[in-house]
Amino acid sequence: RMFHDDELEESEKFYVGQPRVLLLIYALYNTLVARSEMVCYFVIILNHMISASMITLVLPILIFLWAMLSVPRPSKRFWMTAIVYTEVAIVIKYFFQFGFFPWNKHVDYTKDKPYHPPNIIGIEKKEGYVHYDLVQLLALFFHRSILKCHGLWDEDEKGDSSSNKEDTDDELSLTGGRRDSSASLKSVNLAASVESIHVHFPEQQTAIRRKSSSSISQLSHRSSFSSHRSKRDIFKNINHITLSLYSLQCKLCAIKSHCGICCFRTLQVYVPIRQFFYNLIHPDYSAVTDVYVLMFLADTVDFIIIVFGFWAFGKHSAAADITSSLSEDQVPEAFLVMVLIQFGTMVVDRALYLKKTVMGKVIFQVILVFGIHFWMFFILPGVTERKFSQNTVAQLWYFVKCVYFGLSAYQIRCGYPTRVLGNFLTKSYNYVNLFLFQGFRLVPFLTELRAVMDWVWTDTTLSLSSWICVEDIYAHIFILKCWRESEKRYPQPRGQKKKKVVKYGMGGMIIVLLICIVWFPLLFMSLIKSVAGITNKPLDVSITITLGGYQPIFTMSAQQNQLKSLDPNEFNEFLRRYRGNTAALQFLEGYAREDITRADLEGNSNSLWTISPPSRKKMIQGLLDFNADFTVVLSWTIQRSGIVIRKDYAQEAGQLNHCGSSKHARSIFHSQKILEEVYPYYIKAPSDSLAKPIKQLLTDCKWENITVSLVKNGSEEGAREWWVLNQLRKRQKTPQESLELFIFSDKVSPPSLGFLAGYGIMGLYASVVLVIGKFVREFFSGISHSIMFEELPNVDRILKLCTDIFLVRETGELELEEDLYAKLIFLYRSPETMIKWTREK
Repeated sequence: RMFHDDELEESEKFYVGQPRVLLLIYALYNTLVARSEMVCYFVIILNHMISASMITLVLPILIFLWAMLSVPRPSKRFWMTAIVYTEVAIVIKYFFQFGFFPWNKHVDYTKDKPYHPPNIIGIEKKEGYVHYDLVQLLALFFHRSILKCHGLWDEDEKGDSSSNKEDTDDELSLTGGRRDSSASLKSVNLAASVESIHVHFPEQQTAIRRKSSSSISQLSHRSSFSSHRSKRDIFKNINHITLSLYSLQCKLCAIKSHCGICCFRTLQVYVPIRQFFYNLIHPDYSAVTDVYVLMFLADTVDFIIIVFGFWAFGKHSAAADITSSLSEDQVPEAFLVMVLIQFGTMVVDRALYLKKTVMGKVIFQVILVFGIHFWMFFILPGVTERKFSQNTVAQLWYFVKCVYFGLSAYQIRCGYPTRVLGNFLTKSYNYVNLFLFQGFRLVPFLTELRAVMDWVWTDTTLSLSSWICVEDIYAHIFILKCWRESEKRYPQPRGQKKKKVVKYGMGGMIIVLLICIVWFPLLFMSLIKSVAGITNKPLDVSITITLGGYQPIFTMSAQQNQLKSLDPNEFNEFLRRYRGNTAALQFLEGYAREDITRADLEGNSNSLWTISPPSRKKMIQGLLDFNADFTVVLSWTIQRSGIVIRKDYAQEAGQLNHCGSSKHARSIFHSQKILEEVYPYYIKAPSDSLAKPIKQLLTDCKWENITVSLVKNGSEEGAREWWVLNQLRKRQKTPQESLELFIFSDKVSPPSLGFLAGYGIMGLYASVVLVIGKFVREFFSGISHSIMFEELPNVDRILKLCTDIFLVRETGELELEEDLYAKLIFLYRSPETMIKWTREK
């Protein structure tokens, strides 16, 4: 125990003996200290999301285009710039809070206007105007203290002096070069695992790897390092010479013209920026990494936010949803623009990833950073007429996009991987990767689009059909490999029957699933109305009676107070009346008290009888004709609310023959007469557009009788006539002439399930059950034709052949790619060779 220290040991014991809550606080603080740089980024972005002004816009752009692109970490100059800029912003905001400025006199009127100049700049008067700026300044000072504690605050100055001294030295020895490169590699990414770090020299490494054997690779590595070192020195000398020439030229111009000073100042800004991006595109060393999957996931989350929150990107679409807009064949412009931009960026990002061009990625990063910030903070507020700080969905979208910018900057700083082999889900062989990969392949057009894009932006000799063939074979072999690995992990002994857990777990689940699919329409339509149904009461009930197709003699409607629901006593009395009537009770079981509405219709028609004299004469002649039938038509209209307002029409004809009803009809004009069995009394209002009379509730299946009479009223303007109707047997006895009508309203489905309920039972069977049954039948049939390619005991050699094709393609050995592809095709054409290749070892 050479380095034993009692004080340190006691300190360790004291630390371990602390409560777990305190240990958790220690761990959180250590995490905060270790990631203080990310804390500063987060606070700056949060401040900009809440303030959304030009003052706070500068630092987020500098983060994505300067700080996150700096190797190995942001320089002291950046942190000093951020600190000074934040302090200046606080002073400016404080200065413009005084009330003597003109725009501060009408704050309540202008605070919600997105294009008000003080709101755009960020100098508007408001409560808590510098709260987040102070938190931002506190985070920056905290990170500055952490860097000073670790001696990293002044590292840039030391690095500059050491680099200048290094330029004047002679050529480094090989051993020293290796030591320096390994030390610099450790400074690039201390948190990376050993397995994920690959040091490469950009211009020579690919050729070295193709030719390397164990002995030749060392010599190649030495020559690569020295040549790369010399090239780097040459580039540095060229840059220094270029800067000197630019400076000399500007000084000469300054002598001749006063514009030379401006040119010289411009070069002093331009040359360091150019040198920064040049060093970024041509790094001395690179810790290769691959975060494309995380960038793709961030873009996918943004895509989902756009789809489900598209109303936040439009002006008058806040009250609508995407399903209602698309169902009306209307595509919102804001939704279309955002979807196309998001999808386009995903395609371009995939192309840059496949081409492995860091320069293109840098250009794309710059364009995207400026474009997104210009769109979100200057264009979108004008489109939506809402400030960005009041648009929660846009803020969420922007935050996820900032995560994407951070990942993209990390990818640029580390460089693209030299090889892109297969799908990221195929890196391991377990159930998780298996089901995720199969779910990935089930997404419509995603697999096809990925395959075509990979073929377009990858150097290959294969045609598109051959490329798709290799991808399909690789996907099929990967799935088989996952199943074979699962069989190895959970082996089944020979001669032993399957366990009940497997049989009842898998088989029982399939049985339940098939039964649910078969009976889904009946179960769905039953539960949708009985459990989740919404009562759809009528808003308007109208009755119209016509004699023989002439002008209607009676028109009346009931609304609002004339439409009454049954109270509990009336409902119980209603049920008690049909006790013993099985058909009626069975019908009433499907309705609750709130589903029954009583409409009280006034007996006097609400419109005058304005028939013309010739039609009146012809109508009388028709009534007097004993050899002809005269028809009484009663129609009703029920208008309901709830989900959809519909009008339901039904028509019933009661014929007045000369033996009975016609005698009453001929004397209608003279006195009050009875029309027998013409009034339905009970009407069912279903969810479709056809209201039907209910025969189960009628006495002996006969409709009710009503009385009709014509009333004349003489005045100075002339004689006025209208008809009066009265129902003979009513539940509610009233002295005035009136009609009573009971409406039984079916429950309707809720809005979220209306698109399914609209198909009906037969529609669901035809469109859902039969389609699913077709896919299930394809799964259970035709297995015998695929046994040769499905039942492969060992697929390791085929899987290796596919990965070899990917590997030689990435290394540029295109002739070898053709040979390996021909070998793969021959393997699938030769059953004997396939059997030999897939035998168990």
